[in-house]
Amino acid sequence: MSDTTIDQVLVAIIARALKAITDEMSLCMEKTTRSPILCEARDYVTGLYDAEGRMLEQTENLPILSFSLSPVCAHIAEKFRGNVHPGDVFFHNDVFTLGNQNNDVAAFKPIFVDGELVAWAACKGHQADIGGAVRGGYNPNATEVWQEALRIPAVKVIEKGERRQDVWDLIFANIRLDIVEQDMLAEIGSCTVGERRLVELIEKYGAERFDAHKKHLFAATRKMMEAEIRSVPNGVYTGESTVYFDGKNPGSEYRIRVRITVEDERIVFDYSETDPQTNGFVNGTYTSSASATILTFLQLVNPDIPHNHGMVQPVEIIIPEGTILNAAYPAATTFGNHLCPPNADAIIRALAEAIPDRVTAGWNQLLCSLSTGPDPRKGDAYVDILFMGLKGGSGAMSACDGYDHIGMIDASGGILDQDYEMFEQQTPHTLVRHEYLCDSAGPGEFRGGLGVETVYRVGADATQIVTFGDGDVEPAFGLFGGGDGSLNRITLSYPGGDVYDTTSKDLVPGVPAGTEYVQHAGGGGGYGDPKKRSAETVRREVRNGVVSAAVARSAYGVVVDPISFEVDAAATAILRGGGGA
Repeated sequence: MSDTTIDQVLVAIIARALKAITDEMSLCMEKTTRSPILCEARDYVTGLYDAEGRMLEQTENLPILSFSLSPVCAHIAEKFRGNVHPGDVFFHNDVFTLGNQNNDVAAFKPIFVDGELVAWAACKGHQADIGGAVRGGYNPNATEVWQEALRIPAVKVIEKGERRQDVWDLIFANIRLDIVEQDMLAEIGSCTVGERRLVELIEKYGAERFDAHKKHLFAATRKMMEAEIRSVPNGVYTGESTVYFDGKNPGSEYRIRVRITVEDERIVFDYSETDPQTNGFVNGTYTSSASATILTFLQLVNPDIPHNHGMVQPVEIIIPEGTILNAAYPAATTFGNHLCPPNADAIIRALAEAIPDRVTAGWNQLLCSLSTGPDPRKGDAYVDILFMGLKGGSGAMSACDGYDHIGMIDASGGILDQDYEMFEQQTPHTLVRHEYLCDSAGPGEFRGGLGVETVYRVGADATQIVTFGDGDVEPAFGLFGGGDGSLNRITLSYPGGDVYDTTSKDLVPGVPAGTEYVQHAGGGGGYGDPKKRSAETVRREVRNGVVSAAVARSAYGVVVDPISFEVDAAATAILRGGGGA
């Protein structure tokens, strides 16, 4: 079929249909999984890929997974070439064959039309347990991959519609929680939905016609991305950020350094000067780090670009093996997804002068926790990632305040908080408080997003709490005169009166019932001179508890009566050098 026979309307129809299919796959996951990490927080991605593993479309509920399926799909297509059949299903999580994180386990299902392999449906979700030394998968004491997880290189678990029971049993015998098996069945179901819908779409228009229009869609998407890259001035831009504490050596610091080269329609992200990998678990994989790069850049360009192979073609990402962003075998790498925020900081700092109206100030760094242990009400074990607490505020940008309580940049746009009642049903804990944190946002003409305070009471003895993240040393940075956000912290107040301030990479066993868990997730950085912010806006924020009267005066130069909430115009004009509006 020649290019002259391409129907532009049909290209748009196919693009929309592919997106609708991956959205339906995502909805299937939400409604059929059991772990709150999946059905509540939606920590998963669904996608369709062509026969070679190239992205057709994705629904990235968790954007850090934006580049996590296509490389593995291509790997499976090549590894099993000639041995892929209708009804097959493959599992994969191995970080040393293009996986992004051990707990993120994927299912892949080939799609056939008239006996020919035409595509793949895939789903990847964060599983509640994946073996290793610590229930839940996060082990801050790990120094190698076997202390973190069961490695699952690409393996066929269903062949021609029949389960390979020996392989299946081998995998799930090494995983503590039965819920994981059920959730992997849900992943397979999601892939089956994708398979069914894509077969219907291809049969409707014909395989040859679909393939021609798919290629045209790739080319059109590539042109859209190339146009976005052309809007960035040609040049070489550098930025860096710091990762604090590797979990092994107190006070340790590691630099992420990126060199961004923009030349007409291509952009190259080069991390060759990034520091070497750690001897702990604070390392990334190529796939997790490349995903972080792509999702950060996508925040700076047209949000309507379709998510397919054409989107990534003009982008080159260089991350040498042996760096903290691409650790060499057999390093521990579970923390890798959470290197996204400092990676994003380096990119934002690099591009801030080139495209000041499109970058944001710094986002709150991730600091989250996982609790696990026995639930005496059910006589069973549980694993919970406290999604309520891990989000702080996002960074502000030109003409726009930061988002309140959505600061984990690798989760921007998708991951959801836990429902309060579900949290108390799924764990033995009792939620005490979850609310915005006054004065946590970086001041600016456009302020950063607010952070949050989360407090719960531990409900069972022998609880284990694992913390992992950053942001307890350096707050989210401000831009162009804007102020920094606030720091993260997690504190445990024991029933006997002892208080323990956790580190950012910690494993605390034997936490007794009655312990009060207190977490502050910091705010995002501000953008622009705070004294240019409307005094009326500051007044409203004092009234609403967003900003205290003291910070309104010291940071914004606005004098607000803490009782009447009226602005003292004369005093404000003096503080602002004559401009009190």
